[in-house]
Amino acid sequence: MTESVPARPSGAVRLGRLIRPGAIVLLTLLSLPIAFYGLAFPFSPELNPDFFSRLMALPWYAYAHFLGSATALLVGGFQFSGLLRQRRPTLHRWTGRVYLGGVLVGGIGGLGLAMISHGGPPTHVAFMLLSVIWLYSGAQAYRAIRAGNVSEHRRWMIRNFALTFAAVTLRIQLGVFVGALGWTFDEAYLTVAWFSWVPNLLVAEWWILRHATARRPTETTSL
Repeated sequence: MTESVPARPSGAVRLGRLIRPGAIVLLTLLSLPIAFYGLAFPFSPELNPDFFSRLMALPWYAYAHFLGSATALLVGGFQFSGLLRQRRPTLHRWTGRVYLGGVLVGGIGGLGLAMISHGGPPTHVAFMLLSVIWLYSGAQAYRAIRAGNVSEHRRWMIRNFALTFAAVTLRIQLGVFVGALGWTFDEAYLTVAWFSWVPNLLVAEWWILRHATARRPTETTSL
């Protein structure tokens, strides 16, 4: 006779269950100061006069990008809270709408600003690709949840937030490359235009595959 018994989680899976909440908290805490900076930037030229004058050459795109992106960054980390989903599902849905609205507005703004970004064609292409994939993954997350496919929605939201988080990794990397390694700003900016989001997306894919493997169906054991 055979019975289906639940597969025991491996040590790696148990460790992952402990690490995940901490990772979400860390990502959220790192996101908040950059989100507040983004909300303030369009109204505070003194924060970065050179970039302000460059980006305000296209003011509507600049306002859309900074305000939309900052809004998405502000609420995005909370979307991965299991407690919020379980205990406040209505709040989870509404913050999700705010998040995807921020992605839509911020992504459209990013498309416009990509063509005047510092660094020339390499950064133009990098930031345009980032905006396109960001908008596409947000649209896919919305499509999936409208179809009632929660698992697919979650996967696309992980990818999308990894791209949203590029606003944070870009600034961390600039500090490392310029402050710690002594690169020029131009050298660093050409690098972070790509490196701020491509590794994020690769890590998101790794995370999705890892957890898809961990959630395999029950094993069959002979008795």
